[in-house]
Amino acid sequence: MSDLARFGISIEQPLLDRFDDLIARKGYVNRSEAIRDLIRNALVEDAWQQGDGPTVGTVTLVYDHHTRDLSDKLTEHQHSHHDAIVSALHVHLDAHHCLEVVVVRGEARDVRRLADELIGTKGVKHGKLVTTTTGKELK
Repeated sequence: MSDLARFGISIEQPLLDRFDDLIARKGYVNRSEAIRDLIRNALVEDAWQQGDGPTVGTVTLVYDHHTRDLSDKLTEHQHSHHDAIVSALHVHLDAHHCLEVVVVRGEARDVRRLADELIGTKGVKHGKLVTTTTGKELK
């Protein structure tokens, strides 16, 4: 058996009731797994904020493809960071708008810088960086 540690917490009943409702909606089988996920998420967020270590993520962009030279500029950004770009997905949302999802990998600060460049490209209507961990340090 793995080296599990048990601990108790004190929590107000209304807060616990809301937590139980949440974990039921999300399909957790018990509180322990939900709390483990909360802890993992906090550790990943902390590592990301520190800017240390390897990270992976997605940069989601929405833009009007009729904007002059925008597609070329986004492609050029990606080519200039080819070592950090894992993959890209391009979706036509309607006659004018496109969604692009770029999978990125690298040191957290470098991933953030690349995402800022892509999102900040003139003509991008909306962009968002979502990061996670490579998982190596999580149990």
